[in-house]
This record gives sequence, C-alpha cells and structure tokens, in this order.
Amino acid sequence: MSTKTSRPVRVPLAAYERELSRLQAELVTMQQWVKASGARIVVIFEGRDAAGKGSAIKRITEYLNPRIARVMALPMPTERERGQWYFQRYIEHLPAAGEIVLMDRSWYNRAGVERVMGYCTNDEYHRFLHQAPIFERMLVEDGILVVKYWFSVSDREQERRFRSRQKDPMRRWKLSETDVLSITKWVDYSKAKDDMFVHTDIPEARWWVVESEDKRASRLNVIGHLLSLVPFERTDPPKIHIPSRPKGVDYERPPREEMNPVPDIASALIPSKDGQ
Repeated sequence: MSTKTSRPVRVPLAAYERELSRLQAELVTMQQWVKASGARIVVIFEGRDAAGKGSAIKRITEYLNPRIARVMALPMPTERERGQWYFQRYIEHLPAAGEIVLMDRSWYNRAGVERVMGYCTNDEYHRFLHQAPIFERMLVEDGILVVKYWFSVSDREQERRFRSRQKDPMRRWKLSETDVLSITKWVDYSKAKDDMFVHTDIPEARWWVVESEDKRASRLNVIGHLLSLVPFERTDPPKIHIPSRPKGVDYERPPREEMNPVPDIASALIPSKDGQ
C-alpha cells in the first residue's frame, strides 16, 4: 500500500506555465533538427492508469508539426494481427528519417495489462521478455533513438483521479472497466512492472521513471529529460518571403446571401454597446 497520506505540493501555475512555454520552444527547435538531420526517435510512454501519460504527450506535441511528431495509440489487435509475430503491427508505425513517434502504450502491453489480465499465455509472455531487448537493440543498432518512460503514481492518487474522471462528463471516456480493475490488481501490476524492468531495462534503451503525483511537475520533468537525451543542435528554419498582395485582381465574390453560413452562436457572447 502507498505510504503517502496527502497530496504533494504542486508547482505553482504561473511558474509551471513559464517553464512549460520555454521547454515547448526547445521542442520546436529539436523538431527542426530532427527534420534537418534525418534523425529517428521513438518515445514510449508506459505506466499506471491515470498516471498522466496522455497529458504529458499533449504538452509535448502541442506546438509540433504532426507530420514530424506522430502519436501512436493502437487499438486492440484484430484477429489477423493476433496471428502475426507480436511486434509486427508496431513495426509499420516506427519513424522514418526526420520523424518522432510518441507511443501512448506500446509493445509493453504484453508485459503489463496482458500479463495481469490473462490476455496472453505464459509462453507468449516469457517469449516477449526474451525478444523485447533483442528487438530494441535492433532498432538502436539501425540508428533509432529509443526512449522509454514509466509514469509512477501512488494508489491513493490514482483512485482520486479515477473518481474525478467518473464525475467529469468531459473525461468520463478515459475511464474503462479495465482501468478500474487496476485498483484491485495493484500488487499484480507492481510485480509485472518489476519483472518487466528486470528483463528489459537494457543499456541501449533504459527505463526512466517519471514521478507523477504532481502532473505539472511530471510534464516539466519528462520534457526536460527528453530534450537532454536528444543530441540536437539549433538549426534556423529557411526564411520565407511573404509577397505583397497584388492589386486589381479580376475577381468578384458571390453574394453572401447565396452561401450557407454556420449559425453565429458566438455573437450572443459579445456584450452590447450599453454593456448589457
């Protein structure tokens, strides 16, 4: 059981937003280098349910070009995919030159939820633990930077976030039956994570633990750490000349009344001149 009895002191919002903005500007610089250099980067986000993986990914990609930085979150495998080599469906999502792929869950599903919930056999599980390091070494040897993050959160904080999602209609979709079972299977998930680390924490692709009791702190920490691992250099984007708009263009717009405008619901939010 958790030894934490109270929520941690959070990073102040103003300080968080300033530092996040600075780090996101650095991510844009890193992206420019990735594109120019042809680098290939895979960043794996794993961890407890409700530990903040998704929100961290959103902050990382907020200002990045989605054609360069892609988020991969695969659904359950199809019947055909279940008959493939386990790693096969992930291979097509690996980055080409000049790309970053952020995996919201990954092939490590087999060592986590599949192991705990009995969705794979013992032979499949042990085969995965043997093959995953080999597979990742192959990626690294081919020039792909593989970064693996495990988001850690206490049982108390996880349950608090689950209950918060349950009450919030905007986030209710994030809560599933499998998620809430992690409360009753907390120890099983802990053992599965420990075994996974023993077999797959290799020098070529280490596991990095992100403490996520405070989501603001975890976001800043993971972005800062990712930037420290990528050997990027500042590259200036090509200068783009914006031409002057030509005069006397031979064009007349059709009457607006012939169009089908979207209803202007926003106008109701604009104060009238008398302040009402």
